[in-house]
Amino acid sequence: MAIHELNDEEIRTWSLEKKDRWWLENVFRGDMPQLTLRSATTGMILGSILSLTNLYVGAKTGWTLGVGITSVILAFAMFKVLASLGLAEEFTVLENNAMQSIATAAGYMTSPMISSLAALMLIQNQLVPAWQTLCWIIALAILGVLFAFPFKRRFINDEQQPFPEGRAAGVVMDSLHHGDAMSGLLKAKLLVIFSSLAAVVKFLQSEAIAKAGGWVWHLPEYLDDWLYRLWGWVPEIRGTPVTQLTLRPELDLPMLGAGGLMGMRTGASILLGAIVNYAILAPIFIEQGDILRNARRAVGFREITFWSLWCGVGMMTVASVMAFFAKPEILVGAFRKFWSRKDTAEPSSDVLGHIELPLKVSLVGIPLVGMLVIWMAHAFFGVNPLFGVLAIVLVFFFCLIAINSTGLTSITPIGAMGKLTQLTFGVVAPGDKSVNLVTAGITGEVASNSANLLSDIKPGYMLGAKPRQQALGHVLGAIAGAVLSVPIFYLVFIRDGRDTLSPDRALAPTPMPVVDLNFGEFPMPAATIWRGVADVLAEGLHRIPLSAQWAALIGILIAIVFELARIRSAGRFPLSPIGIGLGFVIPFTTCLTMFLGAFVFWMIGRCWNSPESKISQVVVQNQEPICAGLIAGGALMGIIVAVVEVFFLGS
Repeated sequence: MAIHELNDEEIRTWSLEKKDRWWLENVFRGDMPQLTLRSATTGMILGSILSLTNLYVGAKTGWTLGVGITSVILAFAMFKVLASLGLAEEFTVLENNAMQSIATAAGYMTSPMISSLAALMLIQNQLVPAWQTLCWIIALAILGVLFAFPFKRRFINDEQQPFPEGRAAGVVMDSLHHGDAMSGLLKAKLLVIFSSLAAVVKFLQSEAIAKAGGWVWHLPEYLDDWLYRLWGWVPEIRGTPVTQLTLRPELDLPMLGAGGLMGMRTGASILLGAIVNYAILAPIFIEQGDILRNARRAVGFREITFWSLWCGVGMMTVASVMAFFAKPEILVGAFRKFWSRKDTAEPSSDVLGHIELPLKVSLVGIPLVGMLVIWMAHAFFGVNPLFGVLAIVLVFFFCLIAINSTGLTSITPIGAMGKLTQLTFGVVAPGDKSVNLVTAGITGEVASNSANLLSDIKPGYMLGAKPRQQALGHVLGAIAGAVLSVPIFYLVFIRDGRDTLSPDRALAPTPMPVVDLNFGEFPMPAATIWRGVADVLAEGLHRIPLSAQWAALIGILIAIVFELARIRSAGRFPLSPIGIGLGFVIPFTTCLTMFLGAFVFWMIGRCWNSPESKISQVVVQNQEPICAGLIAGGALMGIIVAVVEVFFLGS
């Protein structure tokens, strides 16, 4: 059946109650099986495996991607085969939806390990015990679920924000379960084909494997290397080589797929921000000395981002908060309903109260789980409980930022939001780097889990699922993802000097001092930035260059103008201030690749817009599985290549 959705005019003009009644009457599927034993088991298994894709992507880029579409198609195909063999019944569409909620939650559990916790270990040169990491990230995930639901009615029911990855998963599930059999088979085939393509490309990019196999050639990571070797020189902007400014094309199929899921408006905004940052501002301030060169007298993404992140963070923060306070009555009304008497003679206007997660769960659960997180921060990392309390209070505001960003772009700027907490605690607890990083981890990770849960719930809203069961599924997925990804992180990515730690040392039950702790060939950009900000703030806010402060102010003003234009035009304004801000905190190579992914699919959609066109039927109508295949195949092969290089080739 076709997905029933309101049009733009109805979204803008209908009241929340009218939208809820329409959804209950036209979309909700009642008691169709959803969170069953097999959907939970399948989601936990697939999600834990796919979490490794985010471990790889995060180690390279500093951020994570959803795995929902990949898990949806894999689960559908698996139960289709089992049903044909008479070994099981086919998945219902809502079982598949519950499964993707679990798998997606598992996929996002790697985030703290490539950001705040990795930075903390670098600063202390000491391993946090794996069991502490496991307990810590699960507690933050549960707290994120509790924070998410007071915002669900605002961003999904009322505004119906796109949540691109969640929406894509919903479209794919509807097509698989309610389309013709050939259409579902085509999606599965495309997922396999493009996963295989991305995996082969990633395998051929490994120089270490090529040398071990005696090959004289391997695929280059950057597509301009041959040109510079031919020329014998590298172009410069104001004396800085373009390669150091990250102004170069990269062969990165997973990021190409991410751009295809993102959409043209966001992709163009991110590229615009990246051009302004890396091609215009960075060369100027490198020349002036505000962006400092490293010990090798060179600059790169890390050095540039120490300067530019303040502008990007300012833009994303202001735009997200403005979007929320442009319509605050939804959240206020939700809390007012909770405190009203249940035996009132007036009929309740909350027509979805019997299937939504009760607000009481959040009001009771947030203080309880929040106290547990505060205790862990003190017991594991030595953070004063008062600072933990302040971090929990700040979580509310960061949830607004994270949910709005994820709703528009499917990118949750954990690192950028963490910088705001780092800045706050640079004032509150000057000089204490551990407090700075742990509190930033609390705000960033809890807000991230809130945003990711709403992204999971988006396809459920499209398909008529029960939100309560998806919330429980998110918790199950968080546990499954943590159980597999934590030991893999400790065993594969962490180095002592240049060597991988032995299993007994990597998984030691007590804090383990490490000589020259590092992550080998993986840049860990998020961890590097978090550590750099902590280092700067430990010596005082005056260490932030004056030019960076001015850039932040100008960025904030631009964000205000653009967000007002977006609000006044009812979302028709062509640029996203959040997207532009993201362009200041992501390498230009990644921004360019994501833009190209968005542009290619946008152009194909415009050139072959007829549903009868063969290209439209194969590419345009199957954009989600194609992009998901590129992401999953390339990232999983990246993990496999890393394991081979570390454990078998000794590189």
